[in-house]
Amino acid sequence: MSSYAVPELPPEIHTDVPHSARIWNYWLGGTDNFPVDRAAGEQYRAAFPGVVAIALASRQFLVRTVRYLAGEAGLDQFLDIGAGLPSLDNTHQVAHRIAPDARVVYVDHDRQVVAHGGILLAERAPHGAGDVTYLHGELRQAGAILDAAAKVLDLRRPVALILSGVMGHITGTEEAKSIVASLMDALPAGSHLSLNDGTLVFGGQEYEQAQQGYDDTGAIPYHLRTPAQIAELFAGLELVEPGVVSCPRWRPDPGADLTELDAFGGVGRKPNPTS
Repeated sequence: MSSYAVPELPPEIHTDVPHSARIWNYWLGGTDNFPVDRAAGEQYRAAFPGVVAIALASRQFLVRTVRYLAGEAGLDQFLDIGAGLPSLDNTHQVAHRIAPDARVVYVDHDRQVVAHGGILLAERAPHGAGDVTYLHGELRQAGAILDAAAKVLDLRRPVALILSGVMGHITGTEEAKSIVASLMDALPAGSHLSLNDGTLVFGGQEYEQAQQGYDDTGAIPYHLRTPAQIAELFAGLELVEPGVVSCPRWRPDPGADLTELDAFGGVGRKPNPTS
């Protein structure tokens, strides 16, 4: 039986209400969650067992894209917005394996997540506190996020922007496009975007009903898009091959299962300005 170590938490962290970040942490095999989160996660899984495979595919996509960004793309600055709680193979861990001096800024809108995430990083980060930071920020307030991130990152140099499973919390696709554009517009040429989100292509009514049940738990509602709508979020960027695809099919590791799942994503590069 798994054991769950509960750290000493600030009083603003409530353990009697399910929280989307902790539910996600549970699906990924993390231990930083509470009985109420595990109950909500199991309720979703009972209605749609495939949700755990989707969660894992999204995380594995994050790992492969960060590996690409820190390696082949040569980036050493990462801005991960909507990061949730640390679990397995987080952005900073993957980046530091390739670029040990990489700076990583995590941003989340929920002060509970920021407080809890900061505790976990302080306990677990093998590097000094200066290269990994948790900040509070609202996705719709790009300017404020970038101002805060600029205290850690050099925004005159290319940055890897990570939006993993977060844009579904923005219902309107046009608004989502505007948010992504605002963030990328403020970053220099050579910056990259890694983005993935949930779709409703393969899961059918079972998945849709499970998502509604998840929303009804009190977690922040999540809007499932079409792959084409997710591709629209990369407007103005140069897509890295193979483009926007089901997450298991983005530069898979040898021998990986290539079954398509309801999570699509891609990586795009901000081009140099045209003369």
